[in-house]
Amino acid sequence: MKKDIDLKKEKEEILKRGEKTVSEFKKFIAKGNAMDLAVGVIIGSAFGKIVSSIVDDILMPIIGVIIGGIDFSNLSIKIGEATITYGNFIQNVIDFLIIAVCIFAITKLLGKLNKKVEKEPEPEPVKEPNTVLLEEIRDLLKDKKEEKEEIQ
Repeated sequence: MKKDIDLKKEKEEILKRGEKTVSEFKKFIAKGNAMDLAVGVIIGSAFGKIVSSIVDDILMPIIGVIIGGIDFSNLSIKIGEATITYGNFIQNVIDFLIIAVCIFAITKLLGKLNKKVEKEPEPEPVKEPNTVLLEEIRDLLKDKKEEKEEIQ
């Protein structure tokens, strides 16, 4: 009988923890951070495909023609039984550099666009006539005080 009560309490605790975890997960998903991250990953993946296509289909054939038709991906060295495909490494380094240049260029472009779209400075708030009058009185009193100090 005591075991049944302990098992029942244990089940209730597990259910409460599960409900709490589900509630926390719902809050996490509803936050903008998770959505921003998801959008960033999806756009980053699509951008990666575009850059890979530029590298593989446009730039590497041009680079290959310029350097005499060498295909980097086929470059390798055989040492004993092991084959070191250093051409793939060279290809990946070139891919990385091109991706870095593309991201740099896009970042600079977006920076320039953001500068152009900057908000116009907000006009100074209009002061009430009483405030203007009090400021003028303050300035006059300050000037008189300075005149007295100069005389002494």
